[in-house]
Amino acid sequence: MIVARNLTKRFGEKTAVSDVSFTVQSGKVTGFLGPNGAGKSTTMRMIVGLDEPTSGSVTVDGRAYRSLRSPLTEVGVLLDAKAVHTGRSARNHLFAMAATHGIPRSRVDDVIELTGLTSVARRRAGRFSLGMGQRLGLATALLGDPQTLILDEPINGLDPEGVRWVRQFVRALAAEGRTVLLSSHLMSEMALTADHVIVLGRGRVLADAALDDLVGAWTHTVVTVRSPRASDLAHAIAGAGVTVADLAPGVLEVGGLTAAAIGDTAAAHGIPLHELVPRAGSLEDAYLALTEEAVEYKTKEAR
Repeated sequence: MIVARNLTKRFGEKTAVSDVSFTVQSGKVTGFLGPNGAGKSTTMRMIVGLDEPTSGSVTVDGRAYRSLRSPLTEVGVLLDAKAVHTGRSARNHLFAMAATHGIPRSRVDDVIELTGLTSVARRRAGRFSLGMGQRLGLATALLGDPQTLILDEPINGLDPEGVRWVRQFVRALAAEGRTVLLSSHLMSEMALTADHVIVLGRGRVLADAALDDLVGAWTHTVVTVRSPRASDLAHAIAGAGVTVADLAPGVLEVGGLTAAAIGDTAAAHGIPLHELVPRAGSLEDAYLALTEEAVEYKTKEAR
């Protein structure tokens, strides 16, 4: 379990993290989300002692990271996959890391196989592709078979097989009762992976909730309806709390009514339906609604 209490971090005049409190529970995959500049990486660095909080505290299983006797076997960390000696092979990098904690050499072979590095294990890390570098970073994080994993953008640069493997693997670890904190900008993948979500914006906690609860609170279900008598249907279903938008000729997007209610109304009025498709809100929809006012760097919409 990771517990942050009133974490604040200032860099000169800039406040990167402001009074942040949250709990990352064991047995769940917790997604850590936020726009660029939201304070996610700074918070992760404070958890593992790379940045000292200006105020507040953070503990892993009740202890500060710096007080852990054997950090690599208690907390697996991937913050920067490029933080390796580029002249060493992947195997030698892992051997060196294992030696600092008395981890047997057989464990190096295990994580090399586990992360799909067997064919490149003797290649210098400096010649690795982005995806292979990520796999080496994951192998390093897993080397001590830790109870807690903190992974910043672990699927960056991975191919679809690698992305699926990370998803399945971290969920399996959480099912064993381990603590997993995972950041990613890929909302579709996070929706498949996370059980709980913490969202930061401009250094503050915007949301801390179960994924389904977050999506339910910040989105709504709409129904796409296709009919040759779309205008007649729009009049038939009009009422308080009902929204109807014209998406295209003969196509409506309806909010405030279930697909069943729309179908029943259409049948009662003899209106044919060619399509009736409900669409629930997604994590991406909820995230964009939640962080709309917390995005530091916005792109201009195309016209």
